[in-house]
Amino acid sequence: MENLHATAVPAEYMRAVKKELQGTLTEIEYPVRNYINVSRLLVTDRHIESAEAGRQTVSGDPIAKKCNIYLPSGYEENAEGNRYNVLYLLHGVGGDPAEWLRGNGQIGGNFVLCNILDNLIAEGEIDPLIAVFPNGRSAPDHMDRSFNSEGTNMLGFYYFDYELRYDLIPFIESTYRTYADITDTSAEGIAYNRLHRAIAGLSMGGMQCLNLILGGYRCDSVAYTENKHGWRNGLDTTVLAPGMLDLFAYVGVFSNAPTSSEGPVLGASLASAGHKLHLLYMTCGDRDEVSIGPYTKSIEGLADAAGDKLGHFYRVLVPGGVHDFGVWNHGAYNFSRLAFSSSFAD
Repeated sequence: MENLHATAVPAEYMRAVKKELQGTLTEIEYPVRNYINVSRLLVTDRHIESAEAGRQTVSGDPIAKKCNIYLPSGYEENAEGNRYNVLYLLHGVGGDPAEWLRGNGQIGGNFVLCNILDNLIAEGEIDPLIAVFPNGRSAPDHMDRSFNSEGTNMLGFYYFDYELRYDLIPFIESTYRTYADITDTSAEGIAYNRLHRAIAGLSMGGMQCLNLILGGYRCDSVAYTENKHGWRNGLDTTVLAPGMLDLFAYVGVFSNAPTSSEGPVLGASLASAGHKLHLLYMTCGDRDEVSIGPYTKSIEGLADAAGDKLGHFYRVLVPGGVHDFGVWNHGAYNFSRLAFSSSFAD
């Protein structure tokens, strides 16, 4: 376990690079066959036991969703030999695929996060990568950004792992020139592919990285669980998610939301996983009234419970940081520099 002070994003990395060194952004639509329907059932085209999902599974027509894609400078669709790592960045409870972009503002006519990635690549600090900005609500009303504990838009956050595994990642890896190939399900293929995918999220997206990737609790409205959790936000825990460590070796968690599972739960899921998490990077502002409590509870006991299934564990408390992009930019900058490092693949 490692305790570090946050490394500030260099001021020049917030500014746009030369035009020829800038990556490009595109919005693209893809079909989703695994989502929560209006009856709060899990629509799926896979064999998923109701006991695992915590609700009945049914078949149904796909829905269409959109995500934003950052492609690095020099990306050519038909270029022979060039392959790329992929970083998935998840938004918050009131966000959408544009939150990391528009919510972060622009400098020099370019989105700040894109400037950071462009500069990291241009300076040789990271290999050129693809960044994917999904909508984290797996439900037909995924465009509803309201906090409605009884809405399927909220429930969809806790079932995004099925969409990610069975819809989004296959779409990305069949459309773009990625190192990872999810169709290779051999032991060697899985071990290789997970080293070329990373995922991180802010606030609600940080919760998703913990609960859905490491393996914490799904949540639903207390109106349906007929229970009452101490969060006082109308949500309650239901069943444990199976985790996705067979797909990701690097996880970043920035100001995770209150429904994040606690450290012993997350650590126990890690300990029982078939793969080691090479990097877990968690950060929060020390004045963040929303997330400092959940951040602390998710850390406490995690490493002890995880044992040797947890590799490098960074805990970065940002002095004076609150629940905003001042912290989240630091997280994205530092996590991007650490992910995909061969020194973590031990």
